[in-house]
Amino acid sequence: MAAAEAIFSVVEPELAPNKIVPSPLDPRVGPAVAAAVQAVAHESD
Repeated sequence: MAAAEAIFSVVEPELAPNKIVPSPLDPRVGPAVAAAVQAVAHESD
């Protein structure tokens, strides 16, 4: 769920009927997902 929310946070400012998912080449996606997953992993320790 954290990964999905991170992806949404990347695309939200540009959200439009023809853009609901960011490009897989968008350089913001990887770091956003990694940070979100890391945060959740640390919460469950």
